Amino acid sequence: MSQYPNAPSPSYILEERRLRDNLSLINSIAKRASVEFILAFKAYALWRTFPIFREYIQHTTASSPYEARLAFEEFGSRAHTYTPAYEEETFQEMLRCSSVITFNSLSQYERFRPSVEKWNTTHDMSQSVCCGLRVNPEYSEIETALYDPCAPGSRFGVLSTSLPSQLPKDIRGFHIHCHCESSSYAFENTLKHIEQKFAKWFDQLEWINFGGGHLVTRADYNAEHLIATLMAFKARYPHLRVIMEPGSAFAWQTGPLVAKIVDIVCNAGVKTALFNASFTCHMPDCLEMPYHPRIRGAETLTGGAEEGFETAECVYRLGGNSCLSGDYMGYWRFERPLNVGDEIIFEDMIHYTTVKTTMFNGIHHPAICLQRLDGNLEILRQFKYEDYRDRMD
Repeated sequence: MSQYPNAPSPSYILEERRLRDNLSLINSIAKRASVEFILAFKAYALWRTFPIFREYIQHTTASSPYEARLAFEEFGSRAHTYTPAYEEETFQEMLRCSSVITFNSLSQYERFRPSVEKWNTTHDMSQSVCCGLRVNPEYSEIETALYDPCAPGSRFGVLSTSLPSQLPKDIRGFHIHCHCESSSYAFENTLKHIEQKFAKWFDQLEWINFGGGHLVTRADYNAEHLIATLMAFKARYPHLRVIMEPGSAFAWQTGPLVAKIVDIVCNAGVKTALFNASFTCHMPDCLEMPYHPRIRGAETLTGGAEEGFETAECVYRLGGNSCLSGDYMGYWRFERPLNVGDEIIFEDMIHYTTVKTTMFNGIHHPAICLQRLDGNLEILRQFKYEDYRDRMD
């Protein structure tokens, strides 16, 4: 029997109770540390749920013209915007939808500074745009190279050795991003490098944005240590407004991807259960990070032939329903043998997953659902053939 009987298959199920628990914790940390947390759309952009978010936070961060417009038109406030490279064709839209524009390089700043100045002189204060620079502390504790923005030769941010001693007068803040699902202790360590590299400019700034990757809602995260670290920083630099912009933390452990088994294939002793969704299309971080997602009612196994998993009873590899050869992961031990039609629930599939999905192979895209506090299921979006067709020319 399905644990989500009214949900289409496949579906992402966002659970409002878990979302509000995360938002409440984040709101509490922000108030106690006197900092601002804003939502990063690159990890979560389910705009139909923005009314819930607005009960707890006021602003969001965008990294593209579409995200900036989503912030302005759907969240209801102008975005803190950063992108690696702005374009002439869309910069006016960025200005319209943003309260902060952060530049990735001094050359981009010089190129677009006249546009910002003209905007600010032709619009009233309520529509003014503040400028910032992304800087690179050349240090992070991110273990997965794909997600490390501070690796040698990174295209992100200005190095301390490239900054003038006197910043341009309209640069009001620094943006720094060097975390990925990181702990408070990683933040404490990186903060030492940030201050060592950039503190001599702090008296010229009004704000500092410590970016995302602060996984404050993970069960083992030491929120008290984070609060103490932030309060100590603010004691050293009381004039600086501190901003944090995690994405994963807001939607961490807030809901699963629910699918069903559509076939079981056994080749060379390996049992692969095929399901009606896809790792590469609908759970891409599993393959990119990589990591084995938790499956409800199953034990995640490591190893393979050397452990004898292939032939073990109730042990399966899971295969997505695309034609990509590598669209599979394994192994899991289930409580009983799987059968066609069985429901399979991949835990924690809301953050990043929902914004990175594709329609590769024309595979049916999972519906997006919201399980309300009273248990009722609201279908926010179902996808059709036309959604696939209209992405093509």
